[in-house]
Amino acid sequence: MRSAYSVETVRTAERELMARLPEGALMQRAAAGLAAACADLLGRVYGSRVVLLVGSGDNGGDALFAGARLARRGAGVTAVLLAPERAHAAGLAALRRAGGRAVAAGEAPGGRSAEELIEGADLVVDGIVGIGGKGGLRPDAVPLAAAAGRTRGAVVAVDLPSGVDVDTGEVRGVAVRADATVTFGTHKPGLLIDPAREYAGSVRLVDIGLELPVEPELEALQHVDVARLLPVPRAESDKYRRGVVGIAAGSARYPGAAVLAVAGALRGGAGAVRYVGPAADAVIARFPETLVSEQGPKHAGRVQAWVVGPGAGDDAATVGEVLAAEVPVLIDADGLRLADAGAVRGRRAPTLMTPHAGEAAALLGVERGEVEGARLAAVRELAGRYGATVLLKGSTTLVADSGGGAVRVNPTGTSWLATAGSGDVLSGLAGSLLAAGLSAVDAGSVGAYLHGLAGRLAAEGAPVGAHDVAEGIPRAWRNVLG
Repeated sequence: MRSAYSVETVRTAERELMARLPEGALMQRAAAGLAAACADLLGRVYGSRVVLLVGSGDNGGDALFAGARLARRGAGVTAVLLAPERAHAAGLAALRRAGGRAVAAGEAPGGRSAEELIEGADLVVDGIVGIGGKGGLRPDAVPLAAAAGRTRGAVVAVDLPSGVDVDTGEVRGVAVRADATVTFGTHKPGLLIDPAREYAGSVRLVDIGLELPVEPELEALQHVDVARLLPVPRAESDKYRRGVVGIAAGSARYPGAAVLAVAGALRGGAGAVRYVGPAADAVIARFPETLVSEQGPKHAGRVQAWVVGPGAGDDAATVGEVLAAEVPVLIDADGLRLADAGAVRGRRAPTLMTPHAGEAAALLGVERGEVEGARLAAVRELAGRYGATVLLKGSTTLVADSGGGAVRVNPTGTSWLATAGSGDVLSGLAGSLLAAGLSAVDAGSVGAYLHGLAGRLAAEGAPVGAHDVAEGIPRAWRNVLG
C-alpha cells in the first residue's frame, strides 16, 4: 500500500528524527537521494548543465547540497537565488566549494539572463518552495517557472512542484510543471491527486528514516493489496454463496447502460446477476446467463447487493425501492439525481455512491470546476453529507468513507477510459464485489483498480469502447493475481 501523509504529520516526524541525528544529517540524506535521481535522469553527469532554482526554505538547501554533489562529478551547476540574503548558507557554501556558482534571479552573468540559463539547461532542479508553501508562485518566481516550462532539459521538483498545495492537490495559481518529483520520507497527498498530480510527473520516493503513524491521510492500493481482497471461490462455493448482485438500470432510451452494468457485474466475482428493468430483452440477448425479473426489485429474488441508477432516466420509484432494501447498495448516474438524501442517510446497510465531477457538483450545489479543482475536499464533503462511502470518478478516482479515515486514491487507469458507458461497467463491477462480501470502501477501491487496469490493458494506447473495458476485466484480474 502506498501511503501519503499531511504536512503537519511529516513535520512532526522530521522534528523527532532531527532530534536524534547530528545537525544537518537529515538534509544530507535528502540531498543524496535527490542527487542520485538527478544523475539517473542525466545519464552522463560530467559536462552537463544544471540549473538550480533556489528559494529561501529547506527545499532550496536540498537543491544546493544536491547541486554540490553533481558539481563534484563534473557538472556545470548554477544556482538561481530568488532571495540571495535568505538562501541556505551551508548549502550555498557547499555548492561554491564544489565549483558551482550562484546568481541572483535578476542578474545576467555573461550577458545571459536567468531565464536563458534555464532554457539552455540539461536539467533544472525546482527548489523554490517547500511543503509549507500555500497558493501559487510569487510573482518573482513566475518567470523562472515559465522558463522551466520551455527548457529542453528535464525538470525535477524537490519534494513537490513549487506552487501546488501539498495537502489537497489544488493548484490555485502558477506552478512548476516537473518531469519528475523526488519526494522525501513519504508521499504527500498533492503528489497523488489531480490537478497537482499532473504537475509532478513521475514520483520517486527517497527513504530518509521517518517514523510515521499507522493511518495515513491517503492510501493507494497496489497489486498485492488488491490480490488479497479479490473474492476467489472455494471448493464448496456455489453461485449463491459467492453472492448475487441485483442490477436495476436502463430505460427505453438507454438500454445500453443496463447491458454494460450487467457486463461489469458478471465479471466482478459474484455468483449470479439478477436484472430488473425495461432493458431485459437487450440484456438477455447479450448475456443469457442473467436472471431477469419483470416485477421490480422487491420481487426479484434474494440478492446480496443492488446497483441502481445507470441509464434509469426518471424512474425514481425503482431507486426508492432499492434504497429501502437492507443490503449494500451502489448508486450511480441517474440514481444519484433521483435518490432522496434523507433515505440515503437513513440506510443501515452500506451505501456506495459513484458520481463523476459533474454529478458531485450537482449534489453539493457548486460548480463542476470547484469539484475538479479540490477533489479531496469534495469527496470528503459528499461522504459526510450523505453518510455513505463515495467514489469520485475522474482523472484521479478517490474513495472516501463517511466515518473518516484514509481516503483511497486509485493508481490505475488511462485517459481512454473517458468514454460513454465506462462508468456503467464500473458500477456493475463494484456492485458485484459488494455482493461478494467486500466492504463499500474495498469494493469501490478494488473495482476502480480493476476497471482502470482493464482499460489500460484493453487500450494499449488506442481508443476503446466501454464493452472493451468490460471484456478486459478478466485479463486485469489475472494480471493482479499473476
